[in-house]
Amino acid sequence: MSEPVQILFGLLGGLAVFLYGMTMMSDYLQKAAGERMKKILRVLTINPVMGVISGALVTAVLQSSSATTVMTIGFVSAGLMTLPQAISVIFGANIGTTMTAQLIAFKLSDYVWIIIFAGFLVYFLGKSRKVKAVGGTILGFGLLFLGIDTMGSVMKPLASSEVFANAIREVANIPILGMLVGCGMTLVVQSSSATIAVLQNIASQAGPDGVHSVIGLAGAIPVLLGDNIGTTITAILASLNQSKDAKRTAAAHCIFNLSGSLIFIWFVKPYANLIEWISPKGNELAIISRQIANAHTGFNIIMTLAWTPLIPLMVKIVKKLIPDRRGEELPEEQPVYLDNAFVGQPIAALRLAAREIVRCSDMVREMLGGFNTLSKKDPAEQYKELTYVQRKAETEKKLSDYISEYMERIFSTGALSEEQANQSTGILFILNEIDRISMLCGEMANNVTSVNIYSKAAMRDLRDAAGRILSMYDEAMNAIMNGSGFDMEKLEQEKTEINRLDDKMRAKHMERVGKGKCSAKLTAPFNALLDSVDRIGNSCVNLADMASSHVQFSSFLVDEEQLETKKTGQKKPALKAAE
Repeated sequence: MSEPVQILFGLLGGLAVFLYGMTMMSDYLQKAAGERMKKILRVLTINPVMGVISGALVTAVLQSSSATTVMTIGFVSAGLMTLPQAISVIFGANIGTTMTAQLIAFKLSDYVWIIIFAGFLVYFLGKSRKVKAVGGTILGFGLLFLGIDTMGSVMKPLASSEVFANAIREVANIPILGMLVGCGMTLVVQSSSATIAVLQNIASQAGPDGVHSVIGLAGAIPVLLGDNIGTTITAILASLNQSKDAKRTAAAHCIFNLSGSLIFIWFVKPYANLIEWISPKGNELAIISRQIANAHTGFNIIMTLAWTPLIPLMVKIVKKLIPDRRGEELPEEQPVYLDNAFVGQPIAALRLAAREIVRCSDMVREMLGGFNTLSKKDPAEQYKELTYVQRKAETEKKLSDYISEYMERIFSTGALSEEQANQSTGILFILNEIDRISMLCGEMANNVTSVNIYSKAAMRDLRDAAGRILSMYDEAMNAIMNGSGFDMEKLEQEKTEINRLDDKMRAKHMERVGKGKCSAKLTAPFNALLDSVDRIGNSCVNLADMASSHVQFSSFLVDEEQLETKKTGQKKPALKAAE
């Protein structure tokens, strides 16, 4: 095999090991510390400065700005973060991702095999998932440096090539060309950390004089700037088919990096002088990797300091670029939040599912509210409302099926921790109970519209029973949505009262039949109505029981307006009649 081919394969192989190590390290870190990272992002986004700090901290720990970016976009789609909060986290992620380049500059190649062996032992011998995740993280960290070491080894003979030297010289002398090269490399590799690692290895090779770097710091900075532009493609891809605010978050990421690169490209030499002044002194080949890491960190810190006070302006810019348009809403039975891109990221995926279940819950509440008008309106208006309830039940069923399929995909990834698996089981149970209530509401509406000859007294009794059921449902969902305390004993008493009311309603019906006020043929369908009411009451108790078992959505939902509505018990507008 010729030397150029060996160099190419060595470079590609080293890059592959580097990317695999980074992905492995990031994935296992998310499994080991994902819930903690979630809490950090939720707690520390109370203001822009804290948002920047949380974004930097999470990214520095996870060693992947892509992971933080995708997680943040998922949180925005799920309503877990507002757009300004997400933008501040993205700014911080740009600082946190520079930690990889700083680690690379330490040149840990002498300890690579020890790190890999230690990680393997912990992973292989570990019994619990968390211990295995720690082992996988260490192993991925070692593979990352093995990839870097491999790339550095194969590049040494490359540096002596006249063709390579001339090409690098062209890149170093033309900043715009260097920026385009860096951008192109990152677009292909999909990792700015990987392309910066390659850049650090190239820069560490000696030029023709054997003393100075083949590219130099001033030549490396434009490539570095291009890397920062290219990395925005990850955010763009993650935001596809997402909510408007998710797309705006990705746009803010692009604007941040693009604006900074276009400004810095005019000040490459002064910036290189600044970095050389603040970096360690010594032989250029020995310190240029650290200089490139410092240049990367400095760029992102400076741009974050410049943009953080201007977050309101950034929000206006991205809203102008991606405006709200009418007529783009999805059909109601289509999921608004679910996205298959996040099924491998349980933290975001479970929140998306929870948000969608809230939509189902609101539909069911509308259905239950629709029975409050029985016997109050003329038959035509009543028929319209009950027909609307039937259609709503069909819509909820389709949406529920989408959510169930989504939860199956989350389970099939194998990425769930034990705690997340328990949460998922609880979420599915809640969805099934809500779906059951929806089905029963649809059956009740179909019963009333089909028979259409119940007496006003019967409809009045049914309306009173539905009102009690609605109260029970609100209490149960209150506990699930925001974790507020509730009286289980009181709920059981309400269920007992419904059973008593059920017996009274059956007795009253038979009394009306005896007096000729109701047809005996209505006994079976009327009893079916009452059975549905009783079964809905059972489902409300089951939902409350799940809340008492600590299966709650309070950790999934931070939409303050929505939670406030739930807490205050403010009712939604009355159910609209069908057109």
